Amino acid sequence: MSKVDRQWLAQAKEQGKPGNGASELQNGSRIAVIGAGPSGSMFSYFLLSMADSVGLDVDVDMFEPRSFCQRGPAGCNHCGGIVSESLVQRLATEGIRLPNDVVQRGIQSYTLHMDVGDVEIETPLHEKRIAAIYRGNGPKESEPLDTHSFDGHLLQLAQEKGATIVPQLVTGVQRHGDSMSVQCAGDTRDDYDLVVVASGINSRLLEMLEKDPGEFTRPARTKTFICEFRLGQEVIQETLGPSMHVFLLDIPRLEFAALIPKGDFVTLCLLGDDIDEELMERFFSSPEVRDRFPGGVIPPHACHCYPRINTREARPAYGDRLVMIGDSGATRLFKDGIGAAYRTAKAAAKTAVFHGVDANSFRKYYAPRCRAISNDNKVGKFVFSVATLVQKARFARRGVLRMTVREQADKQGPRRMSGVLWDLFSGSASYTNVFLRTLHPAYIGKLAWNLLAGNLPRRQEERHVQH
Repeated sequence: MSKVDRQWLAQAKEQGKPGNGASELQNGSRIAVIGAGPSGSMFSYFLLSMADSVGLDVDVDMFEPRSFCQRGPAGCNHCGGIVSESLVQRLATEGIRLPNDVVQRGIQSYTLHMDVGDVEIETPLHEKRIAAIYRGNGPKESEPLDTHSFDGHLLQLAQEKGATIVPQLVTGVQRHGDSMSVQCAGDTRDDYDLVVVASGINSRLLEMLEKDPGEFTRPARTKTFICEFRLGQEVIQETLGPSMHVFLLDIPRLEFAALIPKGDFVTLCLLGDDIDEELMERFFSSPEVRDRFPGGVIPPHACHCYPRINTREARPAYGDRLVMIGDSGATRLFKDGIGAAYRTAKAAAKTAVFHGVDANSFRKYYAPRCRAISNDNKVGKFVFSVATLVQKARFARRGVLRMTVREQADKQGPRRMSGVLWDLFSGSASYTNVFLRTLHPAYIGKLAWNLLAGNLPRRQEERHVQH
């Protein structure tokens, strides 16, 4: 727990536990959490921890029909599976540490591939902090893993805090005065004081909630593509190494593509504007991609899906005794969805325990967190539009490559382009932070010089270097 959180909890204890108002949680209050992915598990973990810190006794039911110890779709949460270095650090301060059997591989570097060349970008922290993880127990064709999934690990922590797992699919939510009910197949559970929707963007529950006029507009979505290739650890070490491979290619509608090594498998993520067969064919046919596979042959994928991702937050992401968190509410554009799950889950839990579960409380204490994510995403859209211009302009790609290569070769000098690319790929920093760093005069000056030098004829550039 951070120093700020400890101070905040100490003040809360001095003021006395909540429970004096009709919209506040009291001893015996019941909370339904729909979905036990990262946002649902972290919300339950934080809420039960905070409630215990002020002597508040509440019950938490977590509705989750899947088992994260299963391989393939039955245990998967349809995600590329990257936990950023900044999130690893934040979780550690909360007492949530990722054991070795959860991390499939520590990512030491990013290798950027373009048609004008490639460059390996080393971690700025000299530590293996970025974690490649499985959300379930691996692809459907894999051998059973003697490890824990990331989602399963978080769920276990929530259970240890006292949460109860209900292995049922929620089909509806209804309001009854000052209480809520949760409908499952052939069963209705009544009298919840708060319902937390953490079912993700691909759940039909959001569509059902949206049908209630004036209450809620679900997040905007776009289709992505994720698949797994079985290559074997020896081949992966030889062809990819301990690096995540990112592709900046001039392919319309493609914003981001990455190959992520995990044990015997490699995860491919394609993010952009409604990924379809035409876009995938162009990606797989590019020589930069084929060169990453033995013999230039793309093997058959063992497992694949077309999950949708959140591109604009729910409006609003709350109501009386109802709150949406993670992908169901607000998340970061294209990157660090698990980080956004952490932020929204903690903010919602803090609001519920210390302020109330009515719409006004969520509007005052929870909505600002969602709004901050949304505002940063607007900057992110601009950043990605600039990246698109770089993708389309060969001279720009040459300049970016030249600048990055020289930064990586200089172990002591500032790594302005390398740092921008690292945080853009990993999601370790906000888009606003990344953008502001590109406005630094030194960054602009170096980029301008490398754009010029990188597009000079080779002999002329060599003469400039010699002089």
